[in-house]
This record gives sequence, structure tokens and C-alpha cells, in this order.
Amino acid sequence: MPPRWRLAGAGALAAAAFCYATGDNLPVGLLPVMSASLRSSLPATGLLVTIYAVVVAVASAPLTYLTRRVPHRLLLAGMLAVFVAGTLAGAAAPGYGWLMATRVVTALSQAVFWSVVFVVAAGMFPAGERGRAIAIAGSGGPLAILLGVPAGTWIGQHAGWRIAFVAVSGAGLATAAAVIVLIPARKPSENHAAAGTDPDALGYGLLIAATFLAVAGTYTAYTYVSAFLTKVSGLPAADVPRVLLIGGLASLAGIGSSGWLISRHSRAALAVPTAILAVSMFGLCVLGTAGPAAAILQAVESFGVACFGVSIQACVFVVSPRGTDIASAGLTSAYNVGIAAGPIIGGFVLSGPGLRTTPLAGGLLASIALAVVLSQSLIKGYRSGLSGPG
Repeated sequence: MPPRWRLAGAGALAAAAFCYATGDNLPVGLLPVMSASLRSSLPATGLLVTIYAVVVAVASAPLTYLTRRVPHRLLLAGMLAVFVAGTLAGAAAPGYGWLMATRVVTALSQAVFWSVVFVVAAGMFPAGERGRAIAIAGSGGPLAILLGVPAGTWIGQHAGWRIAFVAVSGAGLATAAAVIVLIPARKPSENHAAAGTDPDALGYGLLIAATFLAVAGTYTAYTYVSAFLTKVSGLPAADVPRVLLIGGLASLAGIGSSGWLISRHSRAALAVPTAILAVSMFGLCVLGTAGPAAAILQAVESFGVACFGVSIQACVFVVSPRGTDIASAGLTSAYNVGIAAGPIIGGFVLSGPGLRTTPLAGGLLASIALAVVLSQSLIKGYRSGLSGPG
């Protein structure tokens, strides 16, 4: 593929990731509005996000296995079509139960999407540029948190949450058209990124464990970041969105840096962001009572988790013991289980040592993840390099 065409294709994949991440997290910004409209409690409405993550975690591997022979262009366009239909049906939902059902359907399509999107991106670029490909495709997630969810929240607050859902479905429809035009119509078996360059079942297992630990640690602290910044750091509530905005910008920087790190210093590409996560959360526990320090450390944590997300995906293309799509599905499941476990762990910490120690608990989990990353089998995977055939 010509370089410009590859970049355009990766951009289409980033747009698809943007739509999925926006749709996934949109209820977070519209929780009070949706709760009042649906006549459901805030915790029940919040389950629209929790159940979504659980469905993605459970369904990723089996659905990816069932669709493993479908050409990638057709598969991605089909999943986006399900996303558009599910989101539109959600906008028309007469009640809570209907909306939950549409969220489950949309989550099933997302389970497949996240399992194959990076495989497709890597397959469009030369093997030595896989880090760049993953970084471009992965940029849609942080952009959704930075721009998509705030925009959807604004629309929902001024025109109603149903209009916000319609807007997201419209973006998904446009993205599906771009995918049809820009993504190659090749079979999965024709993708040079379809198999690991140095298959290692133990290394892959360690990668899954490190992913769960690092993500669970991150969300142990991040879930309660607003309360931490106001009650521990002493920042005014009005400053919290600014801190989160800076964190979103740091996430984009982390994604860009990870592509460079993978291509230039592949041995450090996984250890460095994991170490950044651990250090930043320990720093929040120690220095978090000072508002400026807390804001800086929160941005550093956001940088680390974004860099980590790209690096673990790149490592899949090395150690995957089977097809990289199935391996990516396992990674997606581990990531979502970590997201679901973090708030639960943080809740136990809140009821025990208290809010200030949530970053400490997160840092301890990230430290264990770092120990796993540094283990011999996982390092062996990176020593083989991230380049592959083609």
C-alpha cells in the first residue's frame, strides 16, 4: 500500500476507535440526565457502563474465534454497522431495560472490534513500523475521552441524551464508509501480522497477567480521582476538569511516545511505562496533598497508562502463541477485567485505610506488574524484536 493510503487507513481505524470509546463512555457524562429520563437510580444507570465492560471482557475471545475467517474490511464494517444500529436503537429506547439490551448488543460488536483493529493496522504497514501503526489506530481512544465524551455530554445536556446517541451513531456511519473505502479487502491469513514473530505461550500468559495487574492498579486510583483531587489535594471542584484535560493531553503524548519507544528501544517499551505507572501512583500517595504536585502526577499516570496500552499490544505481535487476533482478544478481556476490578479494589481501600491510600494500592499492583514484565520469558519476547516477516 502507498504510504498515504496506509496513513489514511490507520486514520479510519482511529476514527472507529474514537466512536467506540465515545459510545462506551457517553453515559458517564450524562448519568444524571439519563437517570432522570429513564426514572432509574444513579447506580443502576451506571451499570450501563459496567455491564458494557463485562460483556466485552467475556465475549472477546469466543466472538473473535467465530469470526476469524471473515475478511477484515467486511468484519470491521459489519461491526460498525452493529454499533450504529445498536446506538440508534438505544436512542429510541422506551425504558431502562431496552437501553441495557442495546448496550449489550453494541458491546458485542466492540468485543470483536478491539480484538482485530490493531492486527489490521499492523498488517497495513511494514513490519518495522508496527509500533507506529498501533499508535495511530490507538489514538482514537484518548481522543474520545478528550473530545468525544465532553462533546457528547454537551449535546446531551442541551438537546437531550437521545440526540447525543444519534450524533455518535452518525459518526459511526461515516466511519463505516471510510473503512469500506480505505481498509484492504484481504483475508486474515494474508495479513503478515496474523502470527507472532516468536511464539511463547508462557510469555503471552505473563503479558495477560501484567495487563490485568497494571490496569487494575490504574483504575484502583483513577476511579476515585475526582474525590482524591478535591478531598486530599484540596483542589476546587472547578479545577478537576482542567486536571483531567491535562491528563487527556498527556495520554496522547504517551501514545505518540510509545510508537517511538517501540521502534527505537523495544526492550524498554513495556518496562518503562509500567514503571512510570508505579512511580506516579506512589508519588500521588506521598505528595498528593499538594494540589500542583497531584495534578502533575496525575498527568504522568495518564501518560504511562496510554504508553502501556500501545506497548502491550505491540508485544502481542511477538509472543502470540496462536493467531494475533485471538491473542488480542485475550488481551482485551484482561484489560476490561482490570477496569472492572480496579473500582472494586479501590472500594475496599476506601472502606479501610481511606481515600489517600488508593494510589498506594494502585502502585503496589503496578509494581507487581513491573516484576512480571521484567521476568525472563516476557523480556525474551521483546529481545526477538517487534519486526516480523514482510
